[in-house]
Amino acid sequence: MIEQASAGDRRATGWRFRLGTALFLLSMFGPFLFIPLVARMGFPTELTAAISGGILVGGELVLVLVLATAVMGKAGFAYLKARVFGLLKQYGPPMEVSRLRYLIGLVLFVVPILSGWLAPYASHLIPGYAGNELTFAVVGDVILVVSLFVLGGEFWEKIRALFIHGARAIIPEKRAADQAV
Repeated sequence: MIEQASAGDRRATGWRFRLGTALFLLSMFGPFLFIPLVARMGFPTELTAAISGGILVGGELVLVLVLATAVMGKAGFAYLKARVFGLLKQYGPPMEVSRLRYLIGLVLFVVPILSGWLAPYASHLIPGYAGNELTFAVVGDVILVVSLFVLGGEFWEKIRALFIHGARAIIPEKRAADQAV
């Protein structure tokens, strides 16, 4: 079945939306294109690092994202946000998870945080850590992100509540069956 696009959708997906989307994609992938070019220009290491950092932070966060949003306009940005979050929502974590899944998720959540915190102090105790710090860091980050999906949507709400001043924790009462064990 072919749906007719409404006037708002046509306006949101016009040339401004396409240009804004292109600028948004440039802000996401642009640093990966320009940083290697800066590295090949033969500048001293400190200057190359400074320029690369400036490209990554300045271009990404300030200039292009704001420009992309301004070019797309309010309707275009709302349309893009609805499409992206609509796509992500179908792959998002379930709201409630089983107790076992929650415990596994907590282990996956805590281990990378603790290892990232302790590794600089106890790197001599971790086999294979010396020389592979980046690999350990990337694997830890991936495990941390995976843990957020394993923990489920209620955990996301708990994390969100950390940043809301008036949020209160509601700790469920222990059931008689839990107390008997």
